[in-house]
Amino acid sequence: MPLRTATLDELSIDDEGSFAHVGLYRRLKEVLRGAGYRFRLPAPGSHASWDRALFLNLTFWSGDEGSDVLCDDHIPADVVAHVAWHHVVNRRLATVAPRSAGALLFGETIASAFDLYLVGRLLPDAPDSDFIASQVPIMSEAAQQAGLSEAAFTALLDDVAAAPERAFEDMRALLFDAATALCTCQDATSAQRVLERFVGHRFEPLLHHYQLSNWILYGRVYGSPTVALEDVVHRADAALRQAPVALDWLAEHWLD
Repeated sequence: MPLRTATLDELSIDDEGSFAHVGLYRRLKEVLRGAGYRFRLPAPGSHASWDRALFLNLTFWSGDEGSDVLCDDHIPADVVAHVAWHHVVNRRLATVAPRSAGALLFGETIASAFDLYLVGRLLPDAPDSDFIASQVPIMSEAAQQAGLSEAAFTALLDDVAAAPERAFEDMRALLFDAATALCTCQDATSAQRVLERFVGHRFEPLLHHYQLSNWILYGRVYGSPTVALEDVVHRADAALRQAPVALDWLAEHWLD
């Protein structure tokens, strides 16, 4: 199954109508269109299984152009936003130095936390969207496995929908803190101590919804110990924590 490349304009974007009211989605889409970003997909007339595409994306998620593999010439709208955030962060940090583990994790935490922001934006206005139908059940399963009751999970989603921008930053900071701390752990005992530090955080029950093990292993293998870049990452992280609205800061300083 050979892979070819295609730009966003050559793909069909699924569920896009559900995102019509999300201004940041439109801007992120235009970033990819303007950059001529290319995706990898099977040759015409062929199809990659979902499992194969998932394996390739989870194992080789460098964030470089063309590293995102699709099953066919369709792409979900939420994936457009996810890929765009990776591209924005990589483009910004690539001007400083080669990628580091911290930079890889920083980009992934932004892209992943934006998924939760989208849940908050779409739940009130597009509750029947494909995105909500696919994401909320698997989030619920992860939360229940972590001990959160169904009623508590529903209340958590209500909070996210009430303040999606705050949910984005709370989740992003949690993911960044957890992933960077876990990246230095050498055994399960030290990793467990790290995870216990986050018990009580409102989004701690969702931690295992995200592919933290992939993030950490990838960062260890491919991340360069670049002090200059790590400093840039931590300054950006601090700026997001201090900003009244972290997504507004990203839009002003990195999207524009």
